[in-house]
Amino acid sequence: MEQEQLNVKTPEYVSLQFQLAGLGSRSAAQIIDYTIILLTQFLIILLLFFAFNNSLSDLFLGHLESVMLAIIIIIILLLQFGYFIFFEYFWGGRTIGKRLLGIRVVQENGHNITLLSSIIRNFVRVIDMLPSAYAVGIILIFFHSKHKRLGDMTAGTIVVHERRKKPLKQSPLEKHIVQLGIQKEELQLESFHLRQFNQKDWRLLQTYVHRILHMSAQEKNLLTKQVSEILLPKIKDQMQDSTKNNEVWLVLLYLHLKDEWEYDN
Repeated sequence: MEQEQLNVKTPEYVSLQFQLAGLGSRSAAQIIDYTIILLTQFLIILLLFFAFNNSLSDLFLGHLESVMLAIIIIIILLLQFGYFIFFEYFWGGRTIGKRLLGIRVVQENGHNITLLSSIIRNFVRVIDMLPSAYAVGIILIFFHSKHKRLGDMTAGTIVVHERRKKPLKQSPLEKHIVQLGIQKEELQLESFHLRQFNQKDWRLLQTYVHRILHMSAQEKNLLTKQVSEILLPKIKDQMQDSTKNNEVWLVLLYLHLKDEWEYDN
């Protein structure tokens, strides 16, 4: 079945497009989550059993003290519901299984799932599990236009595929900075250093770093010399590294002034 696209307009009037998660990915995530839950339950019960000084035969024959039995029931219930609620709310709508499958739960308006919605959808999970093997939930997910189980309908949530982050394309200047192998922290400037530069200086430096990308070596050296004579004397006390040439110092200065001036033009 083709994965449907869902367009959502948020309360802030931002249009978002989601790819709905179907039965296959949701079922696989569910299997992973319940495997984790069952293993955790088994280990905790085993530790409790040894803490109560009972024998293994008592564990499997059901001869457990009433207190221990009550504790085990509480642990089972807490893990059955608490696991999903905890991870969905604190991990941005993802459980471990959902994260591995690249899906997450969100509100119908595109926002992150709320604590109340997570509680509702996971307590209604009990009905989705009826009569066995998630029969109700599977049928509803398969036939619902937004692949919702009863818990999603009640809580106002949808399960969607994560958006794959596209690698950001570097600008020519960013590539040049990478080639130089420098970082802003290599030039330490105090606020009084930065106050020496005005908007005219910033525009000069901004023009310089973009122009040198398309210049011959001779032209670049000449322009670097001219701009250095104007700007670098203001930070001479910080230029202690003799291995750096003036072009590097100017680019480092650009990285500092960029934070101060880029959005003030």
